[in-house]
Amino acid sequence: MPEQLPDDGAIASTGAGGAMDLATAEGASLERVPGGPEGTGPEHKARSLWSDAWHDLRRNPVFLLSAFVILFLVFISLWPGAITTGSPLDCNLADAQKGSEPGHPFGFNGQGCDVYTRTVYGARTSVTVGVCATLGVALLGSFFGGLAGFFGGTWDALLSRLTDVFFAIPVVLGGLVLLSVVTSNTVWPVIGFMILLGWPQISRIARGSVITAKQNDYVQAARALGASSSRMLLRHITPNAVAPVIVVATIALGTYISLEATLSYLGVGLKPPTVSWGIDISSASPYIRNAPHALLWPAGALAVTVLAFIMLGDAVRDALDPKLR
Repeated sequence: MPEQLPDDGAIASTGAGGAMDLATAEGASLERVPGGPEGTGPEHKARSLWSDAWHDLRRNPVFLLSAFVILFLVFISLWPGAITTGSPLDCNLADAQKGSEPGHPFGFNGQGCDVYTRTVYGARTSVTVGVCATLGVALLGSFFGGLAGFFGGTWDALLSRLTDVFFAIPVVLGGLVLLSVVTSNTVWPVIGFMILLGWPQISRIARGSVITAKQNDYVQAARALGASSSRMLLRHITPNAVAPVIVVATIALGTYISLEATLSYLGVGLKPPTVSWGIDISSASPYIRNAPHALLWPAGALAVTVLAFIMLGDAVRDALDPKLR
């Protein structure tokens, strides 16, 4: 262990007769800090991969636009009463299929419910399903994929065969079979189904990322210094292997929202009286000629939400991928 780093902070002895690049080992980029006479103050400022990514994201209009849309969706999901005062379950058949009028800008659906109010409250269900399913899939897939990539051998072979089985199951067909026997009106059966069929994709991403990260010099140096497997996995590998998982999970969030709407449209996902964009699209389909507004507004909200998460995932991918710099 050297007692003092070189002045340029770039090369340090490993203590084993060799040398290593500190900037490369830490995954940081170096920038010269202007100002100050030579010899007074730091000459370089280290910036990590995450700092670089945030620096790029703040200047990416795609990220800013998608983030604004997502933050607005989260806001109305938590406080729908901030932009609407009605109840999504307050319906009057006398108003069925009516168009826009004062106080009801989106008109009414086939049951006489206010489309605007139901569209606002439907965001809560979609965001809840998307976020919870994504968190569950990311945690479960990262856990199994990370262990398989790090230890390899029998564990890796077993996980590979198990993921092959799940990939062979069509998602919509699996939902029709598994959710058709569920009688609960809550979102949790749908979330559980998405986690069950969604974790293999993340596990393969995590496995490949961990295999790549554990071959880096800093991991080999930690192994040579006697670091335990848990320390290497948690301190050295995970922070440098998590970026691909975050990118895929962000894009998948929009996919899960779309999947929930699809299953609800087919009648096996969420069920009334739960307010969902998929349920509203399904109930408005028979009246599309007489009252197209009842279908177009929830369908448009669904499309904008899914597009926002896909755009966010693309922006995050571009910021975290060093090959695109």
